[in-house]
Amino acid sequence: MGWHSYFASEFEPYEREGFIAGRVAVQHRGEYVLLTEAGEMRAEAAGNLLHSAAPPAVGDWVAARPFEAGKALVHAVLPRRTAFTRKAAAGPTNRIEEQVLAANVDTVFLVSSFGPELKVRRIERYLASAWESGADPVIVLTKLDAVSIDEVASATAEVEAVCLGVPIHAVSGVTGDGVENLAQYLIEGRTVALLGSSGVGKSTLVNYLAGREVLSTGELRPDGRGRHTTSHRELVPLPGGALVLDTPGLRELQLWEAEAGLEQTFEDIASLFSGCRFSDCKHETEPGCAVQAALAAGTLSPDRWTSYTKLQREQRELASRHDARLASNERKSGARLSARGREPGTDRRGGSDPRGS
Repeated sequence: MGWHSYFASEFEPYEREGFIAGRVAVQHRGEYVLLTEAGEMRAEAAGNLLHSAAPPAVGDWVAARPFEAGKALVHAVLPRRTAFTRKAAAGPTNRIEEQVLAANVDTVFLVSSFGPELKVRRIERYLASAWESGADPVIVLTKLDAVSIDEVASATAEVEAVCLGVPIHAVSGVTGDGVENLAQYLIEGRTVALLGSSGVGKSTLVNYLAGREVLSTGELRPDGRGRHTTSHRELVPLPGGALVLDTPGLRELQLWEAEAGLEQTFEDIASLFSGCRFSDCKHETEPGCAVQAALAAGTLSPDRWTSYTKLQREQRELASRHDARLASNERKSGARLSARGREPGTDRRGGSDPRGS
């Protein structure tokens, strides 16, 4: 189930207190399915954990306490080795929050399909988040059975141009063509997460790897695109001992904090900066700009440069909103302390005022 010495060390204090270790396999609203040595258990998170900044996510190892047959209460989440995250969709309070899509993953299959769903700008975004997660990214292009050899060659070359040094595999989850090349990542005890848009064939691929239908799949729409079927994240053990984590199709992936991931994804662009004449070059109209020279020479694609600047702008906006929120919280905290100091019966240090008694 992916348990090893790192988690064993982190779990020791909980083990001494009688807790059991479990891995979150499925996450529903307010309820989890845990994989434990004693088998599957239904679990709920303790109140303080459920409403904390880091509630359990699929792939997490947790410390739980059984309270009746097949049921447990989760009290703590063990520190994560890796975490694939995104900026959560704004809720009623419009707060900026991080959402963990997959935890403790060794390899991330960034899944796209041949055909109209293949968009390299989207792959760049996924790749930046994958590098930031700490897991190893692999590009998996599905629906190999639905395209010609020439289309495969053309699309693969397009992806290679933006995924520098990242392994790329073309597969069919229907016929099994190319799937054997994924075996090198599906080693016993390793966890692989599949992430991608709706209908790209993630569930079909998981079913093929599992040798049975463990996840529902949808029929193709009239335009040839797949229908979205997976409605929740699920950790699926494979016959060989590896685990795969299927996720719902992502309509969009808003990056969380991913500066390091962006630098690694756009390593070709980052390497140009040192060639600029000025250290504070904005890469616009400054003389001696290596970026503008590369664009003029055709060695840097304008679309790739635009993609990079767009993602960097998102990161700056996220950081700015974070800073504004922190400043707002500090002001509110200061106001509460000030008001408390003005309450009758207290001095400004929070102690009792004998004149108020």
